[in-house]
Amino acid sequence: MSTIEVSVILPTYNEVGNIVNLIDAIRKVLDNKRIRYEIIVVDDNSPDKTGLLVQKNYVKQPSIRGIIRKKERGLATAIRRGIEQSVGEVIIVMDTDFNHDPTVLPKLLQRSKKFDVVVGSRFIKGGGMANKLREKFSMLFNVWVHLLLGVPVHDCLSGFFAIKQDKLEQIPFDKVFWGYGDYFIRLLYFAKIHGYTFAEVPSFYKNREYGESKSKFIQMFKDYAYTAIQLRLGKIQ
Repeated sequence: MSTIEVSVILPTYNEVGNIVNLIDAIRKVLDNKRIRYEIIVVDDNSPDKTGLLVQKNYVKQPSIRGIIRKKERGLATAIRRGIEQSVGEVIIVMDTDFNHDPTVLPKLLQRSKKFDVVVGSRFIKGGGMANKLREKFSMLFNVWVHLLLGVPVHDCLSGFFAIKQDKLEQIPFDKVFWGYGDYFIRLLYFAKIHGYTFAEVPSFYKNREYGESKSKFIQMFKDYAYTAIQLRLGKIQ
């Protein structure tokens, strides 16, 4: 059996209007590059039946799996579940609202050959956001996190990244995969203190075309700031 080169983890909640298009876009990009992959969708029992749609549409595609969680909830624990079910040499995590462009996947994988963690960054040349107000606030916040924690990337909130499976296994899951997007700050921090190597590729966030964002902007930044401060003070070790 051929080795799976990459496992793409897609955490979902009420993304019925996006998920099939996204999966098909991912498949097209990876198939064109002849990359051996699996796609794992972890759905938190969405009222709009996102998980059921995945299971129905791809029932004859063993490389695509839909997991529906009936009891657990939350972005970070959904990602953890997907990682624990994966067998790829490299793990890629991405959002399911098309903020994260599937065409970036080959670039993440290419850089993963030389680096342990590769981040899709909005704040390097070629990256950015269609929502310029959010881009400004996000960039300023990322500068603060970068200075506070010394994490060697420009986008500490990206959530679009590739990491080698064997490197990921050395990171303490219980200390990282809880909460919402703040998990990514913790992941980068622990990767840094483990001495992992980092790289970035440009990522541009388009505006959402379908559905509503689950992010509550002000509360999100409060939670992220709290996480960064706790790490800096050594409260999470």
